[in-house]
Amino acid sequence: QRKVIFEQRIELMADEAVNETVADMRHDVVDDVVSRCIPEKAYAEEWDTAKLKDEVQRVFGLDLPVEDWAHEEGIADAEIRERLLKAVNEKAARKAAQFGPDITRQIEKAVLLQTLDGLWREHLVTLDHLRQVIGFRGYAQRDPLNEYKTEAFTLFEALLARLREHVTGQLMHVELQMQPPELPEADLEHLEAQHINPMTGENEMAGDVALMERPAAAQQIDPARPETWGKVPRNSPCPCGSGKKYKHCHGRYA
Repeated sequence: QRKVIFEQRIELMADEAVNETVADMRHDVVDDVVSRCIPEKAYAEEWDTAKLKDEVQRVFGLDLPVEDWAHEEGIADAEIRERLLKAVNEKAARKAAQFGPDITRQIEKAVLLQTLDGLWREHLVTLDHLRQVIGFRGYAQRDPLNEYKTEAFTLFEALLARLREHVTGQLMHVELQMQPPELPEADLEHLEAQHINPMTGENEMAGDVALMERPAAAQQIDPARPETWGKVPRNSPCPCGSGKKYKHCHGRYA
């Protein structure tokens, strides 16, 4: 079992696309779902069409009139399988067209590998529990090794069935929501080109390109009136027009 799973995983990792594997899984899952609700060689009156409708909705996300199909004269379970498979494949094709080939390949491969890894870990735990149970059966004059092999094989078959259904179900329900990233609104009044020195607390823009904090929109800067200057970066030219840096002029008294 371990060898089979590991070899399959290596193949999946090497394959650029797994669409054929996914398509085979869809086909098998359709057969499994129909077989659970329409037993082989059963009469139409024995078909559990209500359960089939629920299973189709749960696994494939499709609301199909399977109960109406079952009441059609002369309908056979093979025809129901064909109709269901056609509807499932059409939905898969619509999703592939919506996502595009590249994203579809990425989604299929990611879902398949992640599901395989998760179910395999669960399977190993189940096998460990089985070993303990089989050990007790040895006291009942049974061959523990044969018991273990038989039940382990049954569990492995169930694992593969769960893998097919989980992968198919996830891919049939997956949706992509493309939303542009939300950007915070810019507060233009406080977007200042400045860099504060952590040692001095001063603005250290290269040269004298630091911008003065804008005063109120209606207020005009008057070189003769310091109260109109607002907060002036210390390395900026002094608004008084002296040509000196603010920290060496009026900033000395601020």
